[in-house]
Amino acid sequence: MDIIQPYIAQNKERFISELIELLRIPSVSADSKYKADVVRTAEYVKKALEAAGADKVEICPTPGHPIVYGEKIIDSKLPTVLVYGHYDVQPPDPLDLWDSPPFEPVMKEEKIYAREPAMIKGRFLCISRLSSS
Repeated sequence: MDIIQPYIAQNKERFISELIELLRIPSVSADSKYKADVVRTAEYVKKALEAAGADKVEICPTPGHPIVYGEKIIDSKLPTVLVYGHYDVQPPDPLDLWDSPPFEPVMKEEKIYAREPAMIKGRFLCISRLSSS
């Protein structure tokens, strides 16, 4: 029985809202003026993992930007699954090539236009939210 598709359908608007909120944070790690935004994104990821039911979640400082670690152990005898994702994005330059501001998501024809909505932020947000079903 497929339980994932109904869950996605029931929570679609919430998922879109959460993704748009995350996309508004300009987590450009290559530019030091966005350092606080990268940290803010790490905090967002931590909260998303906690909301998804992770038993242990922490933000780990590094010489560069922080990493977020989370785990959910259902049975220590079962195999471990590692999910890796990064929450930083590439600089949006040149800005004059954008039809809308890169960190102000726009919906057009059921698609979200912003900086890194599918390749980066959308993927790990979906993984953390689906794991709570």
